[in-house]
Amino acid sequence: MYKTTMKIDGMMCGMCEAHINDAIRKAVPGAKKVKSSHKKGESSFLSEEVPDEQVLKDTIQETGYKVLSLENEEHRGGLWIF
Repeated sequence: MYKTTMKIDGMMCGMCEAHINDAIRKAVPGAKKVKSSHKKGESSFLSEEVPDEQVLKDTIQETGYKVLSLENEEHRGGLWIF
């Protein structure tokens, strides 16, 4: 599982967050835990494979926003021990 975090320019409100989330889901089928924050200017999501950065950037740019940076890191879910 991989976590992708992006800095995005142009988000001003909750509707902007929704537009970005929809664009992420369109560019990365199977994206999970898609979250955006206009206050932080940041979006993140989980995916099984590293997403195609250019497709992701292009899809978000089509909605009128600009990806300033994009970072992928391996994500491990928490382990519960009882």
